[in-house]
Parts: sequence; structure tokens; C-alpha cells
Amino acid sequence: MKVSLLMAITLDGKIAKYSDHLPDWTEKADKKLFVEVTKKAGVMIMGSKTYDTFNKPLPGRKNIVMTRNKDRISDHKDLLYTDEPPKKILANLKKEGFKEAILIGGAIINTLFAKEKLIDEIIVTISPIIFGKGLSLFTPEISMELELEKVERLGKKSIYAKYKVRN
Repeated sequence: MKVSLLMAITLDGKIAKYSDHLPDWTEKADKKLFVEVTKKAGVMIMGSKTYDTFNKPLPGRKNIVMTRNKDRISDHKDLLYTDEPPKKILANLKKEGFKEAILIGGAIINTLFAKEKLIDEIIVTISPIIFGKGLSLFTPEISMELELEKVERLGKKSIYAKYKVRN
């Protein structure tokens, strides 16, 4: 199963100022790309803090929320809370017929998948803003070698870049 990490970042490489920072700093073209990519794959995987910024399942795709909180239970058909490890989540998705999953953060979840070498590609949209401090794409322990596959202008102000992960 293909796993793509899709994240908006600032020019200084931050995904948010703090853990519950809304992604309200990206332009419309970024939000449109997010919807297109996640709906095409049909499933997205995120941490509970990322999910809490939406606070409801995003329609038209399966929302998988990784959490250690056993009290989080869903009765929505497109929302699953899980404490399973990344490989188990992907195996279950494959059994359900999914061919691709989109990883949408945050840094802790991104790192869990990266440590197990489960990320095939990284797609970032770079917004012309600098936070100066905040959360990075991964926690500091991660090291990856990437190969640039595509770069283009996104909207009026942003850049879209797609990288293949070379494991």
C-alpha cells in the first residue's frame, strides 16, 4: 500500500505554531489540493490533535485517528479511532481494498510512520509565511533521503513539491 505524507509547511519548515493551531494560514489552492488528494485516496490517517482541529469527520473519505485514549469511540461510519501501530492500520486498510493512504499529521504520527519506513512520498505545500518557532514535519530523530519528483506553483503565493522517499 502506498503511503503519502501531505502537509502544508511554512517557509521555515513549520506545520503549526502549536499542537492545536488551525491550518488557517494556507491559501485556497492548498485547501483544494488537500481535498482532491485525500478524496482520491479515500482514506487519511492523523493523530488526535490534528483531528481535533477539524472536530468532525471530513466527508467523502475514511478518517482514521490514532489515539491512546480508549474513551474515544466513534459511531460514524467514516471515522475510526485506533491505538493500533502503523503497520497494522495499513494491513487493515489493504484488506478493505484501499490502495493508498494519506498521512496528514501531526509531527508525532508522521514520525511513527517514518521510523518504520512506511512513507513512500512526501507532498508539501510551502506557504510564504514564517512562524519562527513551532512544530516541524517530524520530531528531530528522523533522517530521510528524498528525491524531488515535481515542483510547481500552487495558487498565487504557494509552492507544491512532491518527493519520493528513498529508503
